[in-house]
Formats: sequence, C-alpha cells, structure tokens
Amino acid sequence: MFLYDTMMTQKAHNFLLTFLFLPLFIFSQQEKGANYFEVAIQKKVRSLKSKNNFNKAQYFFFKEEWDSTLVYSMKQLNSNIDIETKQYCHYFRGYSLRKKGLYKQSSIEFGFINKSFQYYYLVDNNIGLLFYYEKKFNEAIIYFLKAEKEILENKDESEITDIYTNIGICYLHLNQYAKAESYLKKDVLLNPKQITKSVVRSNINIANFYYEQYKDLQAISYFKKAYKLSKNIKDFNLKQTTAFNMAVVEENRGDYKKALEYRKEAEDLKDSLNNQNKIWAVADFEKKFAVAQKQKQIKVLQVENKLKNTERNSLFFAAIGLLLILTGGVYLYGQKVKNAKTILLQKNKLDELNATKDQLFSIVSHDLRSSVNALKTSNSKLSATLETKNYDELNRLIIRNSTIANGAYSLLDNLLHWAMLQTKQLYFHKESIHLYSIIQQIEYNYKPLLLDKAITFENSVSKNIFIYVDLDSLKIVLRNLLDNAIKFSNENGKISFYTQETNPDFSDLIIQDNGIGMSHETIKELLTDSELLAKKSNSEIIGTGLGLQLCKQMIKKNSGTLNIESEINKGTKMILTFPKTRTNG
Repeated sequence: MFLYDTMMTQKAHNFLLTFLFLPLFIFSQQEKGANYFEVAIQKKVRSLKSKNNFNKAQYFFFKEEWDSTLVYSMKQLNSNIDIETKQYCHYFRGYSLRKKGLYKQSSIEFGFINKSFQYYYLVDNNIGLLFYYEKKFNEAIIYFLKAEKEILENKDESEITDIYTNIGICYLHLNQYAKAESYLKKDVLLNPKQITKSVVRSNINIANFYYEQYKDLQAISYFKKAYKLSKNIKDFNLKQTTAFNMAVVEENRGDYKKALEYRKEAEDLKDSLNNQNKIWAVADFEKKFAVAQKQKQIKVLQVENKLKNTERNSLFFAAIGLLLILTGGVYLYGQKVKNAKTILLQKNKLDELNATKDQLFSIVSHDLRSSVNALKTSNSKLSATLETKNYDELNRLIIRNSTIANGAYSLLDNLLHWAMLQTKQLYFHKESIHLYSIIQQIEYNYKPLLLDKAITFENSVSKNIFIYVDLDSLKIVLRNLLDNAIKFSNENGKISFYTQETNPDFSDLIIQDNGIGMSHETIKELLTDSELLAKKSNSEIIGTGLGLQLCKQMIKKNSGTLNIESEINKGTKMILTFPKTRTNG
C-alpha cells in the first residue's frame, strides 16, 4: 500500500523531511570535482610562487581546515598585494567564517569583494546561503537568482546545479510549490547522465518536494531511484541516507519487515562512531515489527504493562531524586571544603603580607629615627662648634650632616619607588640607552661621596653598547648599587663599572668593589624574592635590603637579570644583564 493509503499523519512527513531535507541543503557546494574557480585559484598560485601565505591559504581552503585558512589569508592581506589577490583572500575568509557558523563576520568579508571580481557569482551564492541560515528565504532567493544569471553568463556549469537546488529549496520553504518544482526538476535534468553524488542528491530533493505535498507516489518513485543509483557511488553517507529514506517509506506503508531490512542496511553504512547510538533505533524497529505481529497479545497485557511502567517510573524518579540529593550534598560539601581552603590560603597570604608590612615599617621607622637622631646630635655639636669657631670640625660635621640627610633621602626615595611598584603606578617607557653616558652621569652625582672616602672610580664600559630599557628605572638601579658599593667599601678603595659579552642579544654590566664583601647566606637572602633584611651584627652597615629588592624588581621589569658574586673581605661583583637595542645588537 502506498503512503497516502496508510492514514499517514503530517508528523510522519515531517520526520522524514527533518532528517533528509536540511542536511542536503547544507551539503550543496561541497564534495565537487574541480570547477572554474578551483582552476583559476591553481593558476593564481602558479603566478604567485613567492607569496607563501596565499599558497598556504588556498591549500588549507581546499583541505577544509578553516582556522588555518583564516590565519594565512589574513597574513597575506596584511602585505602589499594586488587587488585581485585581495579579492581571493576575502573570499577564502568569508567562506571559512560561514563554515564556522560566524555569519555576521562572513557577510563583512564578502562585502569587501568588488563586483569586478570574475567569480562574483560565488559571492552572491554565499550571501544567499547566509540569508537562508537566517530563514530569510525571499532575500536568499534574490541573491541566488543574481548568482544564476551570472553563472549562465560565465557558462560555469559546475555551479548551476547547486544554484537550482538552493532556489528550489527556498521556494519550497515559502510554499511556492510550482516554482520549487520547476527549479528542482531543472537540477535533475541538468545533472550528467553518468551516476554521481549530485545525481543522487537531486533525486532525493525532488522526492522530498513531492513528499512535502503528500504526492507520495511521485515521491516514492524518486526515493527508490535515488536508492538504486546510490549503489554505484562510493559515498557511504549518501548510501546511508537513501537506505534510511526507504526505511521510513516502508515504515509509513506499514511494512515493518522491509523497513527493518533498510534500517539495518543504513546502520551498517553508518560511521563506526555513531553505531552505538543507532543500536537503539534498530531495536526500536525490531520492537515495532514484533508489536505488529503480536498486537493481540499486547492488548491483553496492556493493563499489566501500565502498572509495571508506573512502578518502574516511580522507582526511576525516586532513584533520580535520591541521586540528585546525594550529588547536591557532595557538591555543597566540596564547595565548602574548597572555600575553606581558599579562605585559609588567603588568610595565610594576608598574614604574610601584614608581617612583611610590619617588618618594613619597623625597619624603615628605625632607620629614619636613627638618621634623624644622628642629625639632631650632629646639629647640637655643630652649634657648639660654631661658638668655638673650630672650622675644621665644623666642616667635618657639615659633611656628616649631608651624608646622614642623603642616606635618609635615599631611604625615602627607595620606599616611594617600592610603593609605586607594588601599586603598579610606576610608568615604564623602554628606549635605546647609551650605557657609557649614563654611568658618567651616576659618577658625577656621587663624586662627593667618592671623594669623602677617597674611593677610585673606574668607568670601563664599552662606548659602543646601547641597551633597551627604561631610563628612570635604570638610574634608580645604578644609584642604589653604587651607593651600596660606596657604603660597603673601605677608604682608598676602588669601584669599577665594566661590560662583558656572553650573549649577542644581551649585555652584562659588572659593578665591582673591593670592600667588605658578604657571605653566601647573605647573597642567598638578597636574591630571594620579597626578602627584607633586618639589622645584623654590624648595624652600621647592613640595612633593610629594600634598595636591593627595588633594584631586583626594576631589573626584572626591564627584562634583565641580577647575579651576585662575593666573598668576605674580598669585595663584591654585581652582575646586571640587560637586552641590547636590536639595531645595535
């Protein structure tokens, strides 16, 4: 019995069309042989052998690797290329974005293509597809018709069948059946006589068209034809589709045995990854077949089955409810434990930060208090000396006051810069710096302190070295390190600044003194992040360590590194590594 003799409902028709109709539209413009456009691209590739990005873009385009296509087409667009090559790149991008479901961006890319582009009918066709995806079928038809006209003018027969299919499907959505039939029949008639995937799809499309209108005799004829033709092609997906069509047709006709045979054939052709899911569908059809043979037995057992189903459903929902309660309890307990751990970590971190803050304030306030007290005591002596008019002692006290004031100023200056670094308020602007000139400036600033301790200063930095750093932060680093070198040097000592080459992209700046040096334990503490040193046994020399911590952070911000080499009573080497300016590297 045919479809219209089986009391078939609208729902049965929709089931078939939902599975078959929409995917077929999506497959248009895919899996075709070489067409005019592809040949033109290959010709373009041969003329642009030096354009590697274009070659890669078209390679990934035909491989349907859309992300790679987008990357290399954009790289090609960013270079100086001719207008025609730009049109191809924008087409690659628009097509790839459409495939990725980014329809708005796809429309923008197609909008960049000029109508003078030789294959602009492909652009119109793609824009029509974008409107179709938005279910704007009238707008889609406008662009498909434009594409049809342009294709016929260019005689590109490889594209015209897809256009006819697309137009027919849009008319079908608009319930304009006469126009839809006209274009779908054109598609069938234009297909080559040899059996291809396009021929099979065309027959399925026209079958769907008749099926939508309940013209089941015509529809079944084309479904059968598509099924027979699919035997001569190698596309397993299409074979599976035609077999599935026949299964649904036979199911609606009430022949469950044949439907089951077609269903099993479709399942055999299905990709192995989906076979497990389809087992239930096969089981469902086997059940229908069994039900059709044993309807009387089922009627007798209906009441019992309903009771069992009710009991089973009750148990099922009770189990689901219990599972949800248990899952919710476990989740809430896990969140509670997680939040407790987070709070504990935050508390520990806060305690650590508070301890560091308290330590910093304690040490800084102690040093400032010591400096102010020393300045107060020295000023008292200065007043007494003025009365005795002892000018040598007066000069010594003035120099001492200046030293104390400079030390307090340096401490406050370091504290200010450290605070600005922690709160990310310090502005960094990297530029090319002539290192030798900066060392000269630092030497000039510290000339009085060097003379006071009769320290020899040697600037052996190469005059050809330029480094790429922030100038202000570099000066802060060099001032702190020179100040430390003077502080830790004995009278008549020597401080040297020199460079060495260990890496073509970086320059090593060494600050060497022959002062009191330091132990390996002290070096380890100084190089540890966020380590503030308290006063050691020699309280006149060892301070907070804030200056060196500030230097480490600023060196790191300038993409540099700091190393320390030192021995007790043998002096210290501070080794700073900064990136060179590339143009001078």
